[in-house]
Amino acid sequence: MKWVRFVIVIICFYSNVQTIATAEMIKRNKVEPTGQVVWDVATQKKVIALTFDDGPSPVFTPQVLRVLEKYGANATFFQIGSRMERYPEVVQHVVEAGHEIGNHSMTHPYENKVGFRQMRLEIIRAEQIIQKYQPNHAKLFRPPGGYLDNALLQEAKKQGYKVVLWSYHQELKDWSQPGAQVIANHVIRHARNGDILLLHDGGGDRSQTIQALKIFLPALKQKGYQFVSVSELLSNKE
Repeated sequence: MKWVRFVIVIICFYSNVQTIATAEMIKRNKVEPTGQVVWDVATQKKVIALTFDDGPSPVFTPQVLRVLEKYGANATFFQIGSRMERYPEVVQHVVEAGHEIGNHSMTHPYENKVGFRQMRLEIIRAEQIIQKYQPNHAKLFRPPGGYLDNALLQEAKKQGYKVVLWSYHQELKDWSQPGAQVIANHVIRHARNGDILLLHDGGGDRSQTIQALKIFLPALKQKGYQFVSVSELLSNKE
């Protein structure tokens, strides 16, 4: 009997590894026309969506919120469920400031490493927390690392989510700390109507990101750009 159980465990483990290894990541040119995944939005209006990943952070999220308030900018915070549990007062501050929360999983695993079943549970658990702060709001999901195969995409759709990635020409990589001016210059130089910017307010030292915001927000506002949440950006789609 023990050998039978052992064989079953091995088969299940091997099957799961195979699923993870063979799952094909989605191709933008195939899925973008369906509207199920958003990288940016076609619009004639000078609007850009600000998004922040990996929070909430008790140190950096409040600083981000102060800068956004100063420049009249709205944003979407793709937050990690376990961190929302740890810092509920920061989550409440984000919502009270008029920003929206997106689902960034419960513990931030990459789907290509943990597989579809684990990611499905990650989304569900994080959503249960989000509903405490933001019930009946548009449901937005950003997969950690941008890893997304068709199974996860269909599951997100089934749960009522719009999957939100980011503009490829605005690959800022602020997490690598290239320098505040480098980040800001990239945003300003590549700014287009309908962009979705990916920045981070959690997961490490985000002081460069905050300084970059202080540079590019006023610079682009002078050029007529408005900074909005993802939901607001989607409402401007043409």
